[in-house]
Amino acid sequence: MQQSFKMNLEKLKKEIDNIILSDIKRLKKLVLGATSVIIIGNGGSNSVASHSAQDYTKQLKVRSMSFSDPSRLTCYINDYGMENAYAQFITEFADPDTLVILISSSGESDNILNAAEHCCINDINFVALSGFEPTNQLRSDYGQKADLHFWVDSKDYGIVEIVHQIILHAIL
Repeated sequence: MQQSFKMNLEKLKKEIDNIILSDIKRLKKLVLGATSVIIIGNGGSNSVASHSAQDYTKQLKVRSMSFSDPSRLTCYINDYGMENAYAQFITEFADPDTLVILISSSGESDNILNAAEHCCINDINFVALSGFEPTNQLRSDYGQKADLHFWVDSKDYGIVEIVHQIILHAIL
């Protein structure tokens, strides 16, 4: 148990050390330059999104929201399909100066990929955070199209989600 814990801490430290300070500064500039920020993720990444949105509103005074209301989420899933729910949310809540932050640990979630495509088609600024494979679809297809992309070199959900939270929290 102790050896496993130590190995996980070492992996986490390695990924934290890989964060590029100039990218954090760019992220802060993007957030502060937006009229609003929409942060979207699935599962644990939805919790990261919700926490970050609250902090951005409270501490940075930037109107921020996540898509985590259960009744709205299930309504959009029912009406538009899980794969299109986030793109529809962006359609209804983004204005031309909104920054969208998309989080997918695997980089393979259809709903996040469709949201990234929606941002590209509609000229909406977005930041992407992913992990797992270096060739994940979010990174491969949208990394160059995003205003900024953070990739965590780990296949461990816990490490990827923690590092994403650290990245998003570092601008406060």
